[in-house]
Amino acid sequence: MKFPLRHGPTALAALTALAAAAALTGCASPGGIAPTHQPLAAVPAPAADDAPAWPDPARDGSAWADWHDSALDRLIAQAIARQPSLQIVQLRLEQAQAQVDAAGAAAGPQAGFGGSLSDQRFTKNGLYPPPYGGGLYWNNNLQLNASWEFDLFGRQRAALAAAIGQQRAAQAEAQAASMLLAANLASGYVDLARALELHRLAQDAVAEREKVLAIVRARVDAGLDNAVDARQAEGAVAQARLQAAAADEQIARGRHALAELSGQGPNALDALSPALAPLRSRALPQGLPFNLLGRRADVVAQRWRVEAAARGVDVARARFYPDFNLSAFWGLSSLSLAKLLQAGSQTYGLGPAISLPVFDGGALRANLTAKAADVDIAVENYNATLLRAWRETADEVSNLRTIESQQREQAAALEAAESAFALAQQRYRAGLGNFLVVLTAESNVLAQRRGAADLKARHLQAEVALSRALGGGVHAADPVTASAEVQAP
Repeated sequence: MKFPLRHGPTALAALTALAAAAALTGCASPGGIAPTHQPLAAVPAPAADDAPAWPDPARDGSAWADWHDSALDRLIAQAIARQPSLQIVQLRLEQAQAQVDAAGAAAGPQAGFGGSLSDQRFTKNGLYPPPYGGGLYWNNNLQLNASWEFDLFGRQRAALAAAIGQQRAAQAEAQAASMLLAANLASGYVDLARALELHRLAQDAVAEREKVLAIVRARVDAGLDNAVDARQAEGAVAQARLQAAAADEQIARGRHALAELSGQGPNALDALSPALAPLRSRALPQGLPFNLLGRRADVVAQRWRVEAAARGVDVARARFYPDFNLSAFWGLSSLSLAKLLQAGSQTYGLGPAISLPVFDGGALRANLTAKAADVDIAVENYNATLLRAWRETADEVSNLRTIESQQREQAAALEAAESAFALAQQRYRAGLGNFLVVLTAESNVLAQRRGAADLKARHLQAEVALSRALGGGVHAADPVTASAEVQAP
C-alpha cells in the first residue's frame, strides 16, 4: 500500500502502528525452530610464541619450504599460476565475491528509469471520458523510480553476512587447494629424487658387479673357480642392469606427473633431476600441539560454512517480520506525444510501503526449518573434517616416529653389511671363501643402500603429509584465528 506525500507523517504513523500490531498477532511465527547440533571440542589457534619450529613458521608453514630447493620452489609457483584445477577454484572464489557484492548492493537505495510510447485505443467504459474514451491516442510515459528498504529486522544484514561467510569459505578452500597442489608436487618431487637415487645405486651396482665378474673370470682362467661362479657373476650384472632400467621407467613417469601438476606438457621436465641427499629431513619435535589444526584451511572453510548457514537462518527468521520500503517516482506522462516534454506533463509521488506475511500455508516455517537443517549439516561437515584432520595428523606423527626408529636401525644394518661385504671380498681374493658368500654379502649391501634411500624418501614424504595434515597455515581473518577457538554458532 502507498500513501501520498502530503499525508506522509500521518501515513507513516499509521503504517508503523499497523506493523507493530501485525507483528504482535504472530500469525506466522518462527518459534520452536532452531539448529540443534553442536561442533566438536574447540581447536584453539596457536599463539605466535607457542608455534613449534616444525615446520619453519618464518616461511610458509610447510616442510618443503625448509628444503631450500629453488627448483621445487619455481615448480610450485608455476603450478599455482597454471594448474587448471586451481584456476577453477580461483574462479569460484570470484563468484563468491560477486555474491557478496550483490548482497551489499541490495541494502542500498535502488533506482531505475523506464519509458514507453504506445498508440492505443482507449475504452469508452473506462477511466477516460469521450473524446478520449473510444478514441485512438498516444499514451506516453517517461519515469524515474527509486526505492529504499529499511532493514529494521536485519534481513539484509544477515544476507550480507551469509554471503561474506561463503566468500571466506571459498577463500579458505582456495588456500586448501593451493596447499594440496604444493604438497602433491613436493611428494612427486621426492618420488623423482628417490627414483634417480635408485638409478644411481643400480648403476653403481652394475659397475661393482662388473669388477667382481672380471675377478671371477680371472680365477676361472686360473683354474681357481668354475664356470658356475662365472655364470652367477654374469647374472648378478644383468640383475643390476634390470634394476637400473626399472628406475628409468619410474623417472620418466615421475617427470610426466610433475609436468601435469605444474600445468605443462609431458616432456617439459625431461631435464629435471633432483637429488635426494640435499633435501634436508627434519626430526619431529616433541610435543607437537594439535592446536595447529586451527590453521588448517579446510577446517577454517567448514567453520565459515557453519557461520554462513547460521546467517541464512537469520535471513529466514527475518522474513516472518514486515518489510518497510520508501518508494518515489518522478516522470512525464501525456496522451499527446507533442506535449510529453512540457512542464504540465510532470507526475511524481513519494510514500512508504509495507509487506507483511499473515497466512502462507506454512511456507515460512518450512523455509526456516530447512535453513536450520543447513546449519546442522554444516556443523556435522565441520565435525567430520575435524575428525579427519585429527586422524590424519595422528597417522603422520606416528608414521614419522616409526620411520625415524627404522632409520636408526637401518643405519646400523648398513654399516654391518658394508663391513661384511668388505671382509667377504678380502677372503675371496685370498682364496679363503667362495663366490656365493661374496654375492650374498654384496646383495645385502645393495639392499641396505636402497633401504636407506627409501627411508629418506619416506621421511621426506611423511613431513609433506604432516604439513598437509596440519594445513600449512591460514592467517587471514577467520572464525578460528580471529576468536582464538572454534565455538558453537
